Amino acid sequence: MSTQINNKIRKIRELKGYSQEYMADKLNISQRAYGKIESGETKLSWDHIYNISKVLEIEPVDLISFDDSLVFNNCTQSGKIQNQTNNYPKELKEQHESQTAHLEEEIIFLKKQLNSKEEQHQSQIKHLEGEIAFLREQLNKK
Repeated sequence: MSTQINNKIRKIRELKGYSQEYMADKLNISQRAYGKIESGETKLSWDHIYNISKVLEIEPVDLISFDDSLVFNNCTQSGKIQNQTNNYPKELKEQHESQTAHLEEEIIFLKKQLNSKEEQHQSQIKHLEGEIAFLREQLNKK
């Protein structure tokens, strides 16, 4: 089994029955650009892998660790798939868990920042409303 991510993407796409045109459309790129992904001409960033995995309706870790031999070696002659759990490498699981924890912490931090900014804006609005009311009173006295 090839460990190249481009081959894994192609095999999963074919298993899903998706065309290159479909993938390119969903990724908002040309079919030629998508073809370069599958041929290995385009180096993939984590963002690319994430976006491709979403179109393929799988988790990025499943895309990275995909092993087609698990798919085809688990089929009986009747075509029924035997259940078998994937054993992802420990380092990959730890990396995924660490990245997830970091992103969750970042979300909490950003929500706090957003709430703080919202409170500041509300305070500024109240202050400006008070100034406007004061100025209106001054204009009405004249």
